[in-house]
Amino acid sequence: MKPTDFLQLILLAAIWGGSFLFMRIGAHDFGPVPMTCIRVGLASLVLLPLLAWRGGWAEVRASWRQMLVLGLVNTALPFALFVYAALSITAGMSSILNATSPLFGALVAALWLGEKITAARAVGFLIAFGGVAYLAWDHAEFKPGGSGWAVVACLVAALCYGVAASYTRRYVKGVRPLAIASGSLGAATLWLLVPAVRLWPAAAPAPQSWLAVSLLAVLCTALAYLIYFRLMLRVGPTNAIAVTFLNPVFAVLWGNVFLGEALEPRMLMGCAVVLFGTALGLGVIRFSRLALRS
Repeated sequence: MKPTDFLQLILLAAIWGGSFLFMRIGAHDFGPVPMTCIRVGLASLVLLPLLAWRGGWAEVRASWRQMLVLGLVNTALPFALFVYAALSITAGMSSILNATSPLFGALVAALWLGEKITAARAVGFLIAFGGVAYLAWDHAEFKPGGSGWAVVACLVAALCYGVAASYTRRYVKGVRPLAIASGSLGAATLWLLVPAVRLWPAAAPAPQSWLAVSLLAVLCTALAYLIYFRLMLRVGPTNAIAVTFLNPVFAVLWGNVFLGEALEPRMLMGCAVVLFGTALGLGVIRFSRLALRS
């Protein structure tokens, strides 16, 4: 990986780590569905003209059914679930749970696409889920006001990303990444528009909440998608997915600096276990490498 590509990877992690901060800021004023609808709607307004300029409308029209599925499973549902989680758990915790997305992707691919799970990958999966259980232990309160459902929401969102990845590999072929991103964001806006109007908050959201959702849309969605898909083309999906392991670092940092979220030793330890297990399950870290270093 060239230095410029690595710097873009760090930049992308910083941007996506910030998405959890912005969700925490605006979640209470907007609510999950309206905030998500604004996010995907504004991002669509940024990306769809770029898609038209590059002559990609034909690809979206030809695969509109797949775009509707991806708009729901890969965008509308997981985005709304993370905003729901932001109502009761920290930005750092949400980002750590989101880091299990590649893990769920590998599991879904094994069950749906028949990809082989080696012993090393199985051990990695167990370690990662053990880390999630360790993190969620103090948050598994499902009574009113508890944050147990927020943890579940994050894990369901991560599962959605895993399902969407396998769906894309199986049913979305020959479509450029920009067309997939723009089409799925536009479809997500359609899915959310009516529910967002019905659930629109009675009290006007504060200016900082509007700023948060605007940055979430333009910076953490539209711009981040462009950087991510450019990296996929330049360094390949395996290297690009490494951003998932860096997101929590920045999410925890931004949450601490801007929201005063505590850097709890338990959360940092759980984060390390989740990321190690996920990296092992994806083959980013291998037993052979670990043996050579010991």
